[in-house]
Amino acid sequence: MCADSPARSFSIVRARLFDLPAIRRLERVCFPNDAYDALTLLSLALTPGVLRLKAVANEKLVGFAAGERQPRASVGWIVTIGVLPEFQGRGIGRALLLEIERQMNARCVRLTVRRSNTRAIALYTRCGYRWVTTSRHYYHDGEDGLIMEKELW
Repeated sequence: MCADSPARSFSIVRARLFDLPAIRRLERVCFPNDAYDALTLLSLALTPGVLRLKAVANEKLVGFAAGERQPRASVGWIVTIGVLPEFQGRGIGRALLLEIERQMNARCVRLTVRRSNTRAIALYTRCGYRWVTTSRHYYHDGEDGLIMEKELW
């Protein structure tokens, strides 16, 4: 289920503070209506315990994921995950998802996705996520967010 591709033309590594400008550009391209602002991204970059991973292809940041584990509940939340449109369909999103799940080491991982983002929902479903509830009017434009989760152990 959701196996990772053995031959990749990209790498997944930890994102650093100096990656913030590229992450901000990626957010604006991937989420034009919902991109995190610079202050929120800076907060994600500086908050201890937040995992920040980037996908790099040809020395360029082409994907980003951030998540946090809530230790008492052993639940991880994927805060954001995105891949530049011209790099989608190459397994980068799946690789980011699997790596952040692995590094969170949580019993369960959750995320929120736009109801209309059928491509992302299909990826999450293939990777073992299931819909658990709906957050009404979650996004700035009023669209619902679907909360999905995956039991890891």
